[in-house]
Amino acid sequence: MPLVTITVRRPKTSEFKSTVFDAVHGALVDTGVPVDDLFQRALELGAEDFRFDQRYPDATQNRDENFVLIEILWSVGRSVKVKKKFLNSLTQRLSTQNFNPENMMVVFKETTWENWSFAGGRLIHT
Repeated sequence: MPLVTITVRRPKTSEFKSTVFDAVHGALVDTGVPVDDLFQRALELGAEDFRFDQRYPDATQNRDENFVLIEILWSVGRSVKVKKKFLNSLTQRLSTQNFNPENMMVVFKETTWENWSFAGGRLIHT
């Protein structure tokens, strides 16, 4: 169960956030995540609360006000190959929506299965 968090500078339209959410979810599904496994949230912060370098470490173009930090919290065990597949799919999906992929940063965070309680306080993976 991936938990997706996107952080953006405010203000962003619902359409902007949906574009990113849809691309992320489609890329996750491409890597084997079930289509109904959908848990996403957006954090909109002012410039004083969300700072980023325009080029660090290897951006080919300056990041701008549409920069998106994408955090994927998911269970441990996915290979680098799967992560690269996700990134390739995400990049393609955003590019078709006229979103500059240089304006995104993705961070994968992994946790073990026993750290998920999906509902009712049950630990179904223990």
